[in-house]
Amino acid sequence: MAKLPKYHLTNDKKAGNWRLEKEGSDRATKIFDNKGDATKGGALSKAIGKSGGSVRIHKTDGKIQEERTFPRSKDPKGSPG
Repeated sequence: MAKLPKYHLTNDKKAGNWRLEKEGSDRATKIFDNKGDATKGGALSKAIGKSGGSVRIHKTDGKIQEERTFPRSKDPKGSPG
């Protein structure tokens, strides 16, 4: 199975928004006004695109809160959750 691209949703305290960035990139794939906008209604799935990927959602302090895989069918079978 091909490895999924990895993304991180982090808080940009300086700009006052939330950034979705592909791992290894300095540019944001998508910028959201707040965390709620990023995590509701399929917004992350749309931002990542059809190829899918794994998103690590961080808390405001930078620690990882949860990880989501898009589309769900690409979630590795051996992972918990």
